[in-house]
Amino acid sequence: MSVELINPANDRPLQRQGNALADGNGASFPIIGGIPRICEPSNYADSFGKQWNRFRLTQLDAEGQALSRQRFFAETGWSSDQLAGADVLEVGSGAGRFTRVVLEHTSANLYSIDYSRAVEANFANNASFAHNRLHLFQASIYDLPFADGSFDKVFCFGVLQHTPSFEGSVRALIQKAKKGGEIVVDFYPIRGWWTKLSAKYLLRPVTRRMSHERLLRLIEANVGWLVSAHKGLTEAGLGVLTRFLPVVDLRTIPANLTPEQEREWAILDTFDMFSPEHDHPQRLSAVADMFRRNGADVTFAGFVDAGPAQAPVVRAIRR
Repeated sequence: MSVELINPANDRPLQRQGNALADGNGASFPIIGGIPRICEPSNYADSFGKQWNRFRLTQLDAEGQALSRQRFFAETGWSSDQLAGADVLEVGSGAGRFTRVVLEHTSANLYSIDYSRAVEANFANNASFAHNRLHLFQASIYDLPFADGSFDKVFCFGVLQHTPSFEGSVRALIQKAKKGGEIVVDFYPIRGWWTKLSAKYLLRPVTRRMSHERLLRLIEANVGWLVSAHKGLTEAGLGVLTRFLPVVDLRTIPANLTPEQEREWAILDTFDMFSPEHDHPQRLSAVADMFRRNGADVTFAGFVDAGPAQAPVVRAIRR
């Protein structure tokens, strides 16, 4: 392992001691299921542990599919050659859809973290063929077990809006990049005053307080008619009204799915809408400014075609 592991509480080096990582000063972190746990197992990201272990395989590129691969390379602007032998940090891996892309299509050394028990889904999906290039941890974005300035590349997709402090999270990512290292993020955008005028944000004050099991049962029981209503409004030229349906916008999930796959994606993405503790969309210009304020030069800030929908992306280089 070429990147130094540290106790984020005191910056002391961590070494393997039995089934734990220890700092030689009495502090240790258990290794459970092959994964070092640098945080409490239960936290504000619990909903993601629930969803990614329940839908472990849903978003992985299957044979003949390349949605995750296309999104990764389109958003980062990186090539496989640029990542050859690089130390790459992935923050917020979920079930490991982009972990798989890095491991399959590059020779990078990947250090991947998630704050939730989704790391267990990632481990099940990707550990068996990683060839010792996957280093997986359960840890907070604010307490990463790596020394500052450790990584050639850092990426964080679909995560920042779900953290308590968006700018604090940006700062944490920048700190872990080497000087001259590149950081790439995407996030939920604010497109205008109407962004939060939708079923998602009108209902979240209630749904995010529901038990995850109850919310999932409610979505599963209603997804059929909601998908039909969404399609009916869209076909009638009334797509603008679909924002008031408590279901994911079907235009953001892959086309050409079987009915069973479409249902699974719709359940997953609807649960992802309503269950997280935090959901803080941002204006693209505001995120670019966060990078500039925290020691990085922005090289790109714009929308990228990333499959069914455009994604707001900021790329920056640490000063």
